[in-house]
Amino acid sequence: MRAYTAFDDGTDVHTRHKTAAPVDAARYAVHGRTLDLVAQYRSASGNVDGYCRFVRQLVEQYGAITSTLQVAEEPDVTDNPTLDGYYPNVVQAIVRGVSAGKARARELGFDHLRVGFNTTPLFGPAASFPATLTECGGVEFARDLDYVGLDFFPGVFRPVSDAEFADSVAGLLRHHRCAVLAPAGLDHPPLHITEHGWPTGPDRTPRRQGEVVDIVVRIVAAEAEALHLSGYTHFALRDADSANPDLFHQFGLTTDRYIPKPAFGTLCALVDEYSVGIGSDRR
Repeated sequence: MRAYTAFDDGTDVHTRHKTAAPVDAARYAVHGRTLDLVAQYRSASGNVDGYCRFVRQLVEQYGAITSTLQVAEEPDVTDNPTLDGYYPNVVQAIVRGVSAGKARARELGFDHLRVGFNTTPLFGPAASFPATLTECGGVEFARDLDYVGLDFFPGVFRPVSDAEFADSVAGLLRHHRCAVLAPAGLDHPPLHITEHGWPTGPDRTPRRQGEVVDIVVRIVAAEAEALHLSGYTHFALRDADSANPDLFHQFGLTTDRYIPKPAFGTLCALVDEYSVGIGSDRR
């Protein structure tokens, strides 16, 4: 269960920290489910010390029921105040936050808890972002980093023809591992697909959504060994508002009334197919 919480200049570090999306995410961490917890950094004053304290407290509060703790959310995006790259000192927040979270997990004996960061696809000058992190954090950061996440939505924000779609997905994944992470000295951590989706709506049919899910998951599975891929998370179970044609409201595998779209059945079948023979240590 992917869940989001955030630190900003109004965060009270003397109280327990709630998740915002979904609300009270811990209630879903039952029957074998655990959390994929995202700790967003939104400090307008650049308060890295406060953020590191916040990360340590999240480990204390949620560590027993959390498998992965993501430090910051899409920190390479600098022009959107809902994302962490907008805020000052985000590089230091990631570097120090990863090590702070990992150190607290070790102290508490949470050997299962993996700590990482994520980005969107990186091209051109932006491709140097992971190298900036490793240069800042040095050996300690690389040692403490358990995984790197990738939020990617092929064919959503930039059109890709159906004929080119599969090749573009595979090419993007190879580019991210080989041309972005490896030159930064990050060829060792697993790469998680931390967010993927394709919305329905005007000119975006439910049938095509199911096809996209099938193509992307199969490519992730096919490239898993070569690219050290070890995780996939679909962006949304249900629509935010199935009546709203806006791009961001219909990413769900179901409608806002939990009526399954074709992609829901597709993903269920893929889980069944690729779960065969996979041990409990694989995701």
